[in-house]
Amino acid sequence: MGIRPRIEVDRSSPIPLYFQVAEQIAEAIRTGALQPGDQLDSEVQIAESLGLSRPTVRQAIGHLVDRGMIVRRRGVGTQILPMPVRREMELTSLHDDLARSGRAPATDVLLLARVPAEPEAATALGLPAGTPVTKVVRLRRSQGEPLAVMRNWLPEPVPALSAELLETRGLYEVLRKAGIRICVARQRIGACTADAEQAALLEERRGAALLTMERTAFDDSGRAVEFGSHIYRASRYSLEVTVTEH
Repeated sequence: MGIRPRIEVDRSSPIPLYFQVAEQIAEAIRTGALQPGDQLDSEVQIAESLGLSRPTVRQAIGHLVDRGMIVRRRGVGTQILPMPVRREMELTSLHDDLARSGRAPATDVLLLARVPAEPEAATALGLPAGTPVTKVVRLRRSQGEPLAVMRNWLPEPVPALSAELLETRGLYEVLRKAGIRICVARQRIGACTADAEQAALLEERRGAALLTMERTAFDDSGRAVEFGSHIYRASRYSLEVTVTEH
């Protein structure tokens, strides 16, 4: 049997009925009244309890599905998803941000090798193409779900790295403990659609929207010490920017 959160609709309000229903379910998710994995009553049950039409309730549920707050699963019903990770734009690693917010980060190291720098990485690091660099590819998980695929290139000299270390520590923490002072970074945010490999790693459908971020980090002498090219599930992740007036 599913869960039916407390919902009140105001038919005299100019706010559409479907949106009233959707916002009250969303608020129940935000406050923890509905937990990840909880199953909602069926659309028919919710519609009957509120005296609304089934299309109205279906539109409300669809609105929440589009926002990445709930999911429809065949044979299971409508379930609550974990709240998307919202990350402020700071000079920190995703691992540290997840740990700080209690999101239980986990990492699969897919590659750790010394390779010739690809043109994009070489340009970002200010190196000739083909210069040997250390390349790291990781799949980051949050609360058991895949969240991001992260590719990083590190120029020489590189501190001692191991898969075991990178599975339990953020890359910036490792670099800082090795004496590398990361002071500033140049960052670019974009979007793409998932190809077959990305969809398989992130457990998304092929063509799903993904958030992209490229970052080049510099030490206190101005030397580029890291270039990262990351992709994130847009349904589970967002970036927040604070803008101030000067």
